[in-house]
Amino acid sequence: MAVIDRLDDDYLRQALEHDVRTGLTATPKWLPPKWFYDETGSALFSAITHLPEYYPTRRELEILRRHVFDIAARSRADTLVELGSGTSEKTVLLLDALAAEGTLRAYTPVDVDVVTLEAAAGRLSVRYPRLELRPVRADFEAHLALLPSLLPTPGRRMVAFLGGTIGNLPPTAREVFLKELRATLRPGDMLLLGTDLVKDVARLVAAYDDALGVTAEFNRNVLRVLNRELDADFQPDAFEHVAIYDEDNEWIEMRLRAARPMRVAISALGLAVSFDEGEEIRTEISAKFREEGVAGELTRAGFAVTSRYTDPAEDFALTLASASPTGCAPPPLTASA
Repeated sequence: MAVIDRLDDDYLRQALEHDVRTGLTATPKWLPPKWFYDETGSALFSAITHLPEYYPTRRELEILRRHVFDIAARSRADTLVELGSGTSEKTVLLLDALAAEGTLRAYTPVDVDVVTLEAAAGRLSVRYPRLELRPVRADFEAHLALLPSLLPTPGRRMVAFLGGTIGNLPPTAREVFLKELRATLRPGDMLLLGTDLVKDVARLVAAYDDALGVTAEFNRNVLRVLNRELDADFQPDAFEHVAIYDEDNEWIEMRLRAARPMRVAISALGLAVSFDEGEEIRTEISAKFREEGVAGELTRAGFAVTSRYTDPAEDFALTLASASPTGCAPPPLTASA
């Protein structure tokens, strides 16, 4: 089936140019994590999810396997929407459970990578021949308002935002994102949100600084993307991978630290960027959450938390929330472990 494409031909290029010009002329310097994910970056991240230090993917799958039928029964969604769907591997668990519940009718994966969308849709069309598949190429941060026009009108929707990706947004951006997402939903529609939880600092840092150095290569890959796409002359090996935990903000920061003074030309932008020895580029934040914090953010955005699911070690959580009617108080939170 054809991918519904809501990205203009120049959209990603303009977004990359804007982010690089804005981030690398700021003090301190930064780049958003979305630019990690070219073909090489996606392969590196897939390798990261299998590392012993990196627990989030395993824990989220564990929670889904244990609780997916309860999630399906509570949501009774006939349309599943997945933001940042990637390969849609975890989604099969949700689709199977909704099919068993007897409600499943449609699935809309949303991602910026058309090749990944087409491949995932092709696999799913074989597994679910009667499922209405509507893959959408879009930037879910920028194009949330388009979702209602792309989905079946009747029925009940569940939006899945998994993998702890919400943690890549700083608090103000999370607030805007959740409110804009709520505005696309009708009362009773559901959100399934994955969040990584606050835990021992050593375990958190290790998950982003593995012994084999896979995460370090993933981090440096953003510089290779800039070299290729913007005719830059970064030397990735001249930047050290850094992962630290910010206890005040309760998030991991990944950074690239210049090992020596250098001046980098970004020819496509007519821009030269200087680095002092030890100067850093922040390339990612990954916020870690507490139960009350997640519930508070969702409630302020117009959602009512109905269930919370965790693994036995409470490393990760899935929160199921419904879109509240305007002016209605949310029902009490119920927890499942």
